[in-house]
Amino acid sequence: MIPLLTTTSAVMCPHGGQAMLTTTNTEALVDGAPVLLQTDQHPVVGCPFTVGVVYTPCVLIRWSTGATQTKIHEVPVLLQTSIGVCFNAAQAPQGVAVVAQTQQRAQGL
Repeated sequence: MIPLLTTTSAVMCPHGGQAMLTTTNTEALVDGAPVLLQTDQHPVVGCPFTVGVVYTPCVLIRWSTGATQTKIHEVPVLLQTSIGVCFNAAQAPQGVAVVAQTQQRAQGL
């Protein structure tokens, strides 16, 4: 079993930008915080990434994997081990999101 991600988790781009965790899920809560879904997309703020001298920050995280067995209305929930890809404004991938902190009470597969 692996901890579920909620809106109170901490997720960052690989360069240290912070994900703004929101979700369309309003039904499944852990300690009052909604559980995140694989279909959720999260804006990123504060990414300092540059290529040469061109500022190309991560602006969005899209999740490519979620739980295989734990779902809400047939949509996989996000786990601590889920893979989120960070994109810049031109939709170029810039690395994998880092789950820095999550709750430990609710878990899934």
